[in-house]
Amino acid sequence: MTKTILLATTAILFGAGAASAQTPAPAAHAGSAQQGVLVFTLDFFASQRPNTALDMVSRVPGFSVQDGDGSRGFEGAVGNILINGSRPASKNDTGSSVLSRTLAPQVERIELIRGGAPGIDMQGYPVVVNVITRTEASTEQILTANMAFFEGGTDRGFGTYQFSRRNGDRVWGFTLSDGVSIDDSHGVGRVIRRDANGVVLRDEGYYSDQTGGGQGVRVNFADAFMGGKIDLTARLGVNDYSQYSLQDGPTILRDNRFAEEGSSGEVGAVFTRPMAEGLTSETRLIREWNDFDNASISRTTTNGVAGPEQRFASEGNASETILRSLLRWERSPALTLEAGGEIAYNMLEIDQALTDGGVIIPLPSDQIMVEETRGELFGKATWRVRPDLNVEGGLRLEASTITQSGDADQEKSFYYAKPRLLLTWTPRAQNQVRFRFERDIGQLDFGDFAAGADLEDEQVFGGNVNLEPEERWISELTYERRFLGDGILSIGYRHDEIIGVIDRLPLPMGLSAVGNIGDGTLDQLAVNFVLPLDWSGFSGGQFQFRNTWNNTAVDDPTSGQERPISGVRPSQPIFTVSQDITSWKINWAVTYIESLRQFNHAPDQVSGFTGSDYFEANIEYKPTPTLAIRAQVNVWNDFQVERTVFADRTLARPIAFTELRPSDPRTFWQIRVRKTF
Repeated sequence: MTKTILLATTAILFGAGAASAQTPAPAAHAGSAQQGVLVFTLDFFASQRPNTALDMVSRVPGFSVQDGDGSRGFEGAVGNILINGSRPASKNDTGSSVLSRTLAPQVERIELIRGGAPGIDMQGYPVVVNVITRTEASTEQILTANMAFFEGGTDRGFGTYQFSRRNGDRVWGFTLSDGVSIDDSHGVGRVIRRDANGVVLRDEGYYSDQTGGGQGVRVNFADAFMGGKIDLTARLGVNDYSQYSLQDGPTILRDNRFAEEGSSGEVGAVFTRPMAEGLTSETRLIREWNDFDNASISRTTTNGVAGPEQRFASEGNASETILRSLLRWERSPALTLEAGGEIAYNMLEIDQALTDGGVIIPLPSDQIMVEETRGELFGKATWRVRPDLNVEGGLRLEASTITQSGDADQEKSFYYAKPRLLLTWTPRAQNQVRFRFERDIGQLDFGDFAAGADLEDEQVFGGNVNLEPEERWISELTYERRFLGDGILSIGYRHDEIIGVIDRLPLPMGLSAVGNIGDGTLDQLAVNFVLPLDWSGFSGGQFQFRNTWNNTAVDDPTSGQERPISGVRPSQPIFTVSQDITSWKINWAVTYIESLRQFNHAPDQVSGFTGSDYFEANIEYKPTPTLAIRAQVNVWNDFQVERTVFADRTLARPIAFTELRPSDPRTFWQIRVRKTF
């Protein structure tokens, strides 16, 4: 089925591209397409009536907002949004956050940069946006109120207030936020467990729900300083979260609960200064910290008699400090050189305990402190060889030392060279080919060094003191075709050679841990297709299809057989139809996800979920330029959690039982009212 859909879609996409070969480009400055840069001015977004800069960026054809993966360090961990040529002062003050508090009238233009441009730090992304703002004096306020209503669940309200003041180079403001956590997979269903012969061992009802959120305050300040510009940000926040699930039968009740609370904060500063003609320096300091306290509790009651309580508790704190500095030399309009360095210190201290009926069960690495000191030197060059050919090349040299203390005392040092090459060829207007080749080193999750537990699925994990970073050699080729104004076809193929795949491996005493299980591969095909529908008489309408097909392979450390890598979704096709009705001041969209699945492989079980027929519909009414009312509904009726548990860890791995948990996740509605001043 997947292959058939893929082939049919590809034929449609190429047909659309061929039929529109003579159509004009989007609202871009003349000649910019030849340089890989498309410039969108305010008139391009007029029919959409955007309130904020984020509304505008979200409607740029061929661009999808990414705020970074939050991994340690700065290089490669931040998003694909720049504001006035630079990224925000803090990793957690993401590009989308900055744009959400920037009113649309403050935007002068938006540059869509494909494949690199002189003076632009791509951070490994093939496509970024650079939002250029105005400097006129203004005061901006944005008040957003939200409500989420869950069918048979807990309703929640949340919102933000954002204030900004601009006057030339000086910009200052603050944000007050009250957020909630929303999980669209909770609901009502059943748990059915069968043995290897298909005999039903359990048939129990299932019910789950969750609640939680966080409150925070952020302040921002930017101004001219010592012949350059300084950008400062700081944030403090608190958060809490809880969830529970119940399984019940005629004589039994299984009660699983989890609760966590914590606090976090950060400060960030960026200082940029012109040093000479075409020479600019940038120095960045980021400090982030958080603490947490959580507990999982599981108890089974049989015939009204409560069994022993299992409890896994964890508390700790973590921090990251980054100092980064670089020099950027725009030697000519065609050549930009950049060199610099980054040093970082990261720490996680954690104390965990597993008890069963009040009896402590020792776990390997349940009390541990992990520290990393890392340094990196980098150099890169962006060269426009011809108006239609852009080359970006660079090399990063990384050295790090990870020290563990507590239950395990150990120190390891790592050294890596990370080359990167990005070629962008624009042979004809509206046609572009991009090629990327680089070596990427993954960032370790310090939590994997410590013990863990999933009491609901009866799993206990040990820590792994021998964990090493995952290495990837990435080759990627992408073709992009623009047509019918803001139509786009993008097809990309990527191949990764992975050294030291991080997945689950077996430990003694029936435990398992996250570790390096051997070498593997990833093959990926990504398609993004946007078709404007004005030509069909559907005025202001648009159809979009996007999907990423992933095929991964690694040898399982228990069975020795080849299998997929855990946590990678093989496919998730998304179809969207939307329309801007200017005369009614309305925008609406309907999104349909045909299917999705994701599984994790462990020595004792394979677990994951499947889903299909997910619908999301939204409509937004903007009666005035300063008021927007948005309603959204999410409907998902087919969701199932699956487990296959093995009887032992022999190569044959006979099945002990299989467990299915089909459920009907709650339909939920959201209403958002946003007022700008």
